[in-house]
Amino acid sequence: MSIEVEAFPRDGTTVVAVAGEIDGSSAPSLHDKILPLLQADCAVVLDLAGVSYMSSAGLRMLLLLYRKATANHGRVALAGLAESIRDTMEITGFLKFFTVASSVEEALATLKEG
Repeated sequence: MSIEVEAFPRDGTTVVAVAGEIDGSSAPSLHDKILPLLQADCAVVLDLAGVSYMSSAGLRMLLLLYRKATANHGRVALAGLAESIRDTMEITGFLKFFTVASSVEEALATLKEG
């Protein structure tokens, strides 16, 4: 799994591009990389277009990140979800917690609006 962080200091939004599989072995390192970004009033876009698989450990990690962000009055958007991951998140009710966009650009625009 690879993780790339790109910060946009002018508007305070951070984009985290993830590629590979998010499972029980990779979810903790991803969590540890993203958690420090979830400061007060943060806006984070998780670019998941390169993620081909997400296990329940990945879903749990996303929920923990969501809780941390909202506790700090921040927002998390998910961009580029694979159809299979999106379907799983919809069935389990996870999509209601996140702003979901088809691209990073759309996610950035949505976070700026609201």
